[in-house]
Amino acid sequence: MHAHPDTLDMVATLKSRGEPFALATVVRTVSVTAAKAGAKAVIRPDGTITEGWIGGGCARAAVLKAARESIADGRPRLVSIQPKDLLEEHGVVAGQEKDGVKFANNMCPSQGSMDVFVEPVLPKPSLVIFGASPVAVALADIAPRFGYRVVVCAPSDDQKLFAAADQRIEGFALPVAGEGQRYVVVSTQGRGDEAALRSALSIDAEHIGFVGSSRKMAALRESLLESGTPPERFNRLKGPAGLDLGAVTPEEIALSILAEILMIRRNNQRAATITTA
Repeated sequence: MHAHPDTLDMVATLKSRGEPFALATVVRTVSVTAAKAGAKAVIRPDGTITEGWIGGGCARAAVLKAARESIADGRPRLVSIQPKDLLEEHGVVAGQEKDGVKFANNMCPSQGSMDVFVEPVLPKPSLVIFGASPVAVALADIAPRFGYRVVVCAPSDDQKLFAAADQRIEGFALPVAGEGQRYVVVSTQGRGDEAALRSALSIDAEHIGFVGSSRKMAALRESLLESGTPPERFNRLKGPAGLDLGAVTPEEIALSILAEILMIRRNNQRAATITTA
């Protein structure tokens, strides 16, 4: 059995939009089950099936739970749905995970077994870099190796400093809302600090870091508050940006900033998994 064309169309559509989802595929069935091997379903972060079909309600709850968890932590899962007597034969209980397989109880009258592979399909997180300082250039250089989509916000004359960027924005006019996760670093370092910081504080982002001293950030805060920026927006700002690694060179500072973003990103994923569990 092959995936229905509509399911594959939905996969392509969501990927092009940069929207997160999970693809559930029935990889094995034993005895009588409603869905057969090869059946697929597209599952959204809220646990709804947008397209496709993977069987009745007896199996669906376990698969939807696995899909929500996969989208939250970015890891695939194999769910084995079996009748209670077979679970006992394997020495496991419903809800238990063993050797990378999550087991669930099939309470359908058919008493069949079904293994479902759940794979998260997540958009790349964006690293939004304001400025063209040496730290900004170093960040844009190393970020793609860690799976980030790089967005460079800098004056047109400075764009040539960046060898490659997924998106280039002249100046600091970044859209307030964006698809997927956005991690923002303001690294103007004396060239348009206030304008860049005002723009960064106005957008939706997982994290906003400022490359500069605490004294510089305090001065900018006072200036921006006087010009009408709401004080609560500064609670989102981390400065100086980066983990305290004793970094000195632009490359080392960029590494410390990326390490901090990685720590925040993974901690958020763990928290999301606990919430969906």
